[in-house]
Amino acid sequence: MTSTLRKLPRLNAPTLRQLPNGLTIIAEQMPVEAVNLNLWIKVGSAVEPDAINGMAHFLEHMIFKGTERLASGEFERRIEERGAVTNAATSQDYTHYYITTAPKDFAELAPLQIDVVSNASIPDDAFERERLVVLEEIRRSEDNPQRRTYRRAMETAFDYLPYRRPVLGPELVIAGLKPQQMRDFHANWYQPQSITAVAVGNLPVEELIATVAEGFTKATRNSPLPSTDTINGVSVHSPLNAESPFTEIVRREFIDESLQQARLVMVWRVPGMTQLDRTYGLDVLAGILGHGRTSRLVRDLREERGLVSSISVSNMINELQGIFYISAKCAVENLAVVEDAIAQHISKLQTESITESEIARIRQRVANRFIFGNETPSDRSGLYGYYQSLVGDLEPAFNYPAIIQSQDATDLMQAAKEYLSPNAYGVVFVKP
Repeated sequence: MTSTLRKLPRLNAPTLRQLPNGLTIIAEQMPVEAVNLNLWIKVGSAVEPDAINGMAHFLEHMIFKGTERLASGEFERRIEERGAVTNAATSQDYTHYYITTAPKDFAELAPLQIDVVSNASIPDDAFERERLVVLEEIRRSEDNPQRRTYRRAMETAFDYLPYRRPVLGPELVIAGLKPQQMRDFHANWYQPQSITAVAVGNLPVEELIATVAEGFTKATRNSPLPSTDTINGVSVHSPLNAESPFTEIVRREFIDESLQQARLVMVWRVPGMTQLDRTYGLDVLAGILGHGRTSRLVRDLREERGLVSSISVSNMINELQGIFYISAKCAVENLAVVEDAIAQHISKLQTESITESEIARIRQRVANRFIFGNETPSDRSGLYGYYQSLVGDLEPAFNYPAIIQSQDATDLMQAAKEYLSPNAYGVVFVKP
């Protein structure tokens, strides 16, 4: 099946092709002298049972430790010889691996990228060495005050959804993982039907698609797969439901002696990617409250009253459920005043209409960000891979600026009333 996703003249016009084996390929020619291949696997830490929490991220490290065809280190060596770059990232909902090459090297290097992702051999000795690297990464993240605060906020935000856990997993779990568990996890999840391969750059679309399709045909193994319901006896497909909104203020306090200033985080449970149409108003509200010096919270609490040294707002969208997240740094004695001031601003969103000039400012920022976020092959392949993996559709990616433009004061007031209660939220104080 092939479709060119174009209705009106616009910035993006990728071609989408689905192969009989379930692999989705998205390709676009772009007049920039580079090609980016971005392989998105629809698996992150959210699918892990607690017993193997951290497996998806640990596997990301092990992907580069060789295959039957490529010795450990050979992939990076050949990439670097050509002046290409490679990297990877794991989140709650996806893992992705990418290379950026010169167009003339794409046909040679893309199959190597596909081979390491599809056929990681996960040797025992490399597994033990890399385990130490991952454990050190966990310790470093524990040493980071910002990460500690974020983790405590997520544990407050979610009672049972896996988004409450760190992507890296706990040290104890990582210390106990076995190479065979990882091989099973890889064989189970790194299947063509879970992968979106995005190639964007200065080669004809059909050439990009053919190179990727051929790479996967050669790389696909024919060995039998483990059961898709369990890995080492642990269920991997328990259905998960979004958590109910807070019904009261849930308060947590911590002492962190490494801090110079106190931290405050306020969180509300809001819709995720599965209810994408309900997230747009919250994106605009996050901008009105906390993006830029003229936003409401920055202007009031930092610029005018000097109650905080910094404050930020984001509408963080995961697949199943999102979090509306407000964080600030302030003196300990200002914590209660700042919390109260933020709650008053939230209350005002529900009772006073937002001015057209405020909404126009956010619309302009979104439109500009969309244009700036489309300038390179890697920008575009990231955009396409993210939406295709998590939503199964590219149209919302292209329509995002237009949908934001269409949000009016009534929509925003409704979103605030529905999801942002000034009397029910999670709040974390971290005091020095």
